[in-house]
Amino acid sequence: MEQRTVGRSGLRVSRIGLATHTWGTHTDAEEASVQLAAFADAGGTLIDLSPVYGDGAAHQILAGLLGEVVSREDVVLSGCAGVVTHKPGAGVGDTVPAPAAVGPVVDASRRTLLRQLDRTLTDLGTDHLDIFSIAAWDPYTPLEEVAATLETVIATGRARYAGVRGLSAWQLASLAAIGPVTAAQTPYSLLARGPENDVIPAARHHGVGMIASAPLAGGILTGKYSDGVPADSRGADESTAAEIRRRLDDDRATRVVDALVTAADGLGTSPLAVALAWIRDRPGIASMIVGARDIGQLTGVLAAETLELPRAIAAALDDVSARSE
Repeated sequence: MEQRTVGRSGLRVSRIGLATHTWGTHTDAEEASVQLAAFADAGGTLIDLSPVYGDGAAHQILAGLLGEVVSREDVVLSGCAGVVTHKPGAGVGDTVPAPAAVGPVVDASRRTLLRQLDRTLTDLGTDHLDIFSIAAWDPYTPLEEVAATLETVIATGRARYAGVRGLSAWQLASLAAIGPVTAAQTPYSLLARGPENDVIPAARHHGVGMIASAPLAGGILTGKYSDGVPADSRGADESTAAEIRRRLDDDRATRVVDALVTAADGLGTSPLAVALAWIRDRPGIASMIVGARDIGQLTGVLAAETLELPRAIAAALDDVSARSE
């Protein structure tokens, strides 16, 4: 698998990254082991992590596979911190509204970032992450504190590079101007091209490499919803069904999926592979994070690595996915 540099750094990652958000929920340890072996055999290196995946189960599963299925030195571990769960009424500061119910709260304070990072390293049985990212924007923590914490993380060897996830263009630019930001992860797909207008140009200006998440738009771009909602899909999951169904009701989504199916038929491949190849070849993209529930899905994802999109097809997808203002 081709390796790409991330922004203006020396960090090299595979242009397809393996998501672990289903590990410990829809993907058990045995299946995760099969996936990781196949990913590594294909030349994949970038692995996406978060302490919230599977309520920590994803970390535990990966810890059991490092050194057994893959060598720690052969993978690029990309983790994050800055989201915590508070109980109702838990004190989080007079100027910070307490959550009305149990749920995730953004907290990018130095205390929380370092505590969560150290816990991640302990869980994984490693002394460092290759990329350590701020999981979300925290309006209550001074930006200077966030930047200084990232500097500390790198200076102490806990991480080799720093990054951000899900930040807007102005948030990314503000932090990158004063802190060591190497990578920015954001949702980007044929159905979510907003980053082209602001986040990607901001990243390019500051030498930050882009990592696309949700490149298949929750599975919509695989074409699997064309004949209804499969029982085992995200569209049938109560926690994600509303967003999936909202997107499916968009005529633009139908046009894009139809175009992907037509292109796939002509190229003798899958709509999934075409959608991923389109993202892979967009300017400024270092890698894209893709998850799979089983080895069958992952095999389809890895097939995108060798697919070369003809210019005419790429241009047609550009046109059909563009939003009219």
